Amino acid sequence: MPHLTTVAGPLPVSAVRGPALSHEHLVLDLDRTGDGAAVLDAGRHLDAVTSELTALRAEFGLSLVIELTCRGMGRDPRALARVAEKSGVAVVAATGWYYEPFHPDEIGGTSVGRLTETLIQEITDGIGSTGIRPGVLGEIGSHGDRPSEPESRALLASAHAAAATGLSVATHAQLGRGGLAQLELLTGTGLAPHRICLGHQDLLDDPAVHRELAASGAYVAFDTVGKESYQSDDTRLRLLLALLDAGHADRALLSCDISRHGYLESEGGQGYGHLFRSFLPKARAAGVDDELIDLLTRRNPLRFLTGAYTDDAPATDADVDTDTDTDTDTDTEEI
Repeated sequence: MPHLTTVAGPLPVSAVRGPALSHEHLVLDLDRTGDGAAVLDAGRHLDAVTSELTALRAEFGLSLVIELTCRGMGRDPRALARVAEKSGVAVVAATGWYYEPFHPDEIGGTSVGRLTETLIQEITDGIGSTGIRPGVLGEIGSHGDRPSEPESRALLASAHAAAATGLSVATHAQLGRGGLAQLELLTGTGLAPHRICLGHQDLLDDPAVHRELAASGAYVAFDTVGKESYQSDDTRLRLLLALLDAGHADRALLSCDISRHGYLESEGGQGYGHLFRSFLPKARAAGVDDELIDLLTRRNPLRFLTGAYTDDAPATDADVDTDTDTDTDTDTEEI
């Protein structure tokens, strides 16, 4: 029976009946300056995070969060399990490595083979002593038009681990740049494009690149919705509509990438619900109907996670295939 690997264990695909957020952070620490801004702390902020997800479940049926905090990003799987239990929203945890400024010492000069082994062990045995298994590789990062040498090793290891375990790979393309190079590197290992999601493409105002990524079979992430200091939502919507008009609705993923406590509603930010309360109403006004929104917010995330390729009716255990049982400031690196 096809299922997702969540922090609470296996979850049948058919249980996900509401929308998903395809790229979020519930607990993380990206603080490199000491100001504590790029942090979602398990002690100070977890109640606010849980409260937001609980409200979104009640109001919009939020069913799933793909949580892409990985090694070196302040990942806390036990905290994720608490959020999932209290909110009633399923959470998929991640493994892998962010982009080079945030690489832990374990990357160093370690070979691709050894890095692959690290990821496979964590996917198979769980994160540390928690027993909680990752259900996705991400957000595997690079910056610039081409990955650096350490970033290339991390990406290659993720591709090999994905092939070995049946998980999919979500990337961090800094400010939307380098997605084509990431795709070339990952697929060069033999990893199928539909097991790959290229991150932050809504920060790149280049519809031709989006079309090329989607035409390959890869997913194109419009996953910083609401981060107006980096890109306006009007531009994001224009880019999304262009991709839909080009016939690639089955390759788009949507999310908000909440990556600092100032983005929380309790602190005056847009919150995890910005996608549902602001962006999707604008999309509906532009002609995107409910069937298409279900594709973008539910079926596509499920197909990405499970490895289903074709777009069928709303995903159920019968129709989703799977390969596994198993602000404008200097802090732009959070994107």
